Amino acid sequence: MIRFLTRRRGGARADWTDWFARIYLLIGLLVMFGPVAWLALSSFKTQTALQEFPPSLLPMGQKQVALPGTERPLPVFLVPQPDGVAQERVMVRRVGLEGQFVDPADPARRIERARLTAVTPVRELHFAIENYIEPLKQFNFTRFLGNSLFVTIVSTAITLLINAMCAFALSKYEFRGRDGIFIFILSTLMIPITVVLVPAFLIVTGLGLGNSLWGVILPPAATPTGVFLLRQYMLTIPDELMDAARMDHASEWRLFWRIILPLAAPALAVLAIFSVVWRWNDFLWPLIVLNRQENFTLQLGLAAFQGELQTQWHYLLAMTVVTLLPVTLVFAFLQKYITTGIASSGMK
Repeated sequence: MIRFLTRRRGGARADWTDWFARIYLLIGLLVMFGPVAWLALSSFKTQTALQEFPPSLLPMGQKQVALPGTERPLPVFLVPQPDGVAQERVMVRRVGLEGQFVDPADPARRIERARLTAVTPVRELHFAIENYIEPLKQFNFTRFLGNSLFVTIVSTAITLLINAMCAFALSKYEFRGRDGIFIFILSTLMIPITVVLVPAFLIVTGLGLGNSLWGVILPPAATPTGVFLLRQYMLTIPDELMDAARMDHASEWRLFWRIILPLAAPALAVLAIFSVVWRWNDFLWPLIVLNRQENFTLQLGLAAFQGELQTQWHYLLAMTVVTLLPVTLVFAFLQKYITTGIASSGMK
């Protein structure tokens, strides 16, 4: 990576195109990963720090010191002294607009009094780890995580199977109306999801799948995007391979399972990534189908931190970071298939 970043167009001196390319890449890096870094750092801020203006990038908080005989750490302020030099003091008590302070090095010394408008809070870098610990104790995280994992894994498996079978039929079989069926499937991309929510909900309820994870999994299993991606990739697989297998008396299911699917692995990996992202981040459809808390997914569980009068942003941001980790891991392990699968399928 160091060699790649330090490469030059030619010669010992850097050309202006080298500087332009580096600046362009730096801007792209900030645009792509800046919001993610802001989210991750903000998840370690306290509720008070999140409401500060102007906001800070790093999680800064007021310095606190634990004194002997106190139950919890006390805040530290810069208190002006008679000589005009401000020094750090710990506020042990507040009476109206006045605070009582002691020297943290010698708490038994006299108590100093100063108005709160004359003192300045001492700030330091502080990572609020409790933002991750407290919700895991109060929030039914493991149950919601299990529901999300079940929905994502099962939905992805069903999506790959159904879309691969449909793409196999549309790419390797000649029958009347094949192109019309393919165009009809693609035309469903122009239908907004809000148009089909009510009919889909009535069908799910009529089948007895309401308030069930299977009601979340089955309706969006077949996707026109997946059918298009897999069909375009399967068109590049030579038909001679299938003809040779048929001469060896291989069944159509064996052709599909032993020849087509292994050769379409890059496209299947791309569709798997898309499906994981779709199902893991899905909020609207589970919100409509599910109404019992024990069946909630993580995305629905995060809504519990949003109330009518107050939103616990520090907990919400921390749990949002936790929910992003599985998708990040999927991209990290399968990213090499994205370019190969999309380029081979002809998808723009």
